[in-house]
Amino acid sequence: MSDGSRAAMEQEALVFCSDTELGYLRARTPFAAGHSLMLDESYRLAHLPLVAPTHPGVIARKEGRSYEMGRHPAIFSLVLPIEEDLLNTSAPLARLDDELRRAPFASKIAWDILPRRADRVHATLCGTLSTEAAPVIDQSVREAISAIGPFQVELRGLFSGNVNQGRLYLRLYPENRDGTNPIQAIQAAFGRQPGDLYLVGLYNLTDDLDASETAALVALLERWWDEPLLRFEATALWVLGACDDLVLDATLPETLPLHAGPAGPMPRLRP
Repeated sequence: MSDGSRAAMEQEALVFCSDTELGYLRARTPFAAGHSLMLDESYRLAHLPLVAPTHPGVIARKEGRSYEMGRHPAIFSLVLPIEEDLLNTSAPLARLDDELRRAPFASKIAWDILPRRADRVHATLCGTLSTEAAPVIDQSVREAISAIGPFQVELRGLFSGNVNQGRLYLRLYPENRDGTNPIQAIQAAFGRQPGDLYLVGLYNLTDDLDASETAALVALLERWWDEPLLRFEATALWVLGACDDLVLDATLPETLPLHAGPAGPMPRLRP
């Protein structure tokens, strides 16, 4: 058997966690026929100031929240990075992007944000490991991460959630290893409860959608729900720090390999 045939069989044999095991169905935007998509408060506080700072719906600050025009004190989180080259070479993702650019609401997407975030697209696995300064990660945690090892993931899309309404995501599905979810094993290694949402933020709206625009978005969401956009092997995690939720000012203090031995070269984020 050729190496290509063997690789194809291995890909077909992969089983990914399903929607019955993950929380995407539960967390969808509750669209109602004839209604408009209104940017919600969390989006208008954390995202809208970054993509449309003069919009009248911007919440510049809110008592009890640390945001000031979309910025906050530095937060460091554990994320699974999605390599820019993989995104750029995905033919299905290019088709999805083309549909969005031709959609009735295309003028309400912050297209200028995409290239600024292209080298830091990710799914957050453990939020807020530390604030102000990068976390110190114990050797026992590093060893636990190495023992989990690399795993396959598949991106599907598109997704609009019931929080941060205005942001459009891809959904990440990890490999199911004999009934276990490697992402939840990673979360357990960091002392976190198992999560079931691994969202990859990609597009941001700059305004509410009217009823016809919302209907077009709903149709697009349904059409692309089960479409696989990209498969790849996750081989490393990032400790990512940022002072905004779009990680426009991100820093990358550390890479954690999902294998034994030394880490590879540290990637560099563009300024």
